[in-house]
Amino acid sequence: MYNPPAFAVADLIEIRAMIRACPLANFVTATADGPIATPLPMFLDESEGEMGTLYAHLAKPNPQWKTQAFGDGLAIFMGPDAYVSPAWYASKAEHGRVVPTWNYVTVQARGPVEFFEDTARLLDVVSRLTDLHEKDRATAWSVTDAPEAYVAGQLRGIVGLRMPITALTAKRKMSQNRNQADRAGVKQGLSDSGQTADVAALIEG
Repeated sequence: MYNPPAFAVADLIEIRAMIRACPLANFVTATADGPIATPLPMFLDESEGEMGTLYAHLAKPNPQWKTQAFGDGLAIFMGPDAYVSPAWYASKAEHGRVVPTWNYVTVQARGPVEFFEDTARLLDVVSRLTDLHEKDRATAWSVTDAPEAYVAGQLRGIVGLRMPITALTAKRKMSQNRNQADRAGVKQGLSDSGQTADVAALIEG
């Protein structure tokens, strides 16, 4: 990913927070027949490895886990994004030399990929993933709420994924390359649109 210094995020704590904020990733592997990509809910275990380890699961009929991959896997996390109109720039009125762009937040994680079918490990992955997304609900659902035989049957239909992270590239492109007046115009324009408040909140100035 092209990542100019103005947009690059280097702090590991900040990058981990970015991953947690956008838990659905596109998981990509390179094969002899071309790249294969699967959207997967993933969670980051920060205690495993220097950069952490990603976990997920795939449906067993998904050919991605059966197809020989070349090199590392790639998990792409996309955060808030929005179109930026040049009409929002204060500099448009000054000289008109402005063009549209797109603001976005993304993290790319790379690492060796391990697929597994061990029942105990699969149960741990689905339990942790479920608990992560149920924890803020008033009445949280747990894997143990379902009949044990039913859960066992469901586990037979999936394959686990473990990817220790060996490289991280994080980018927050939020108009940092524009002057303060232009950034303020973008922030106001996004806020007025009523659909991209999460992006507007990330713009400084």
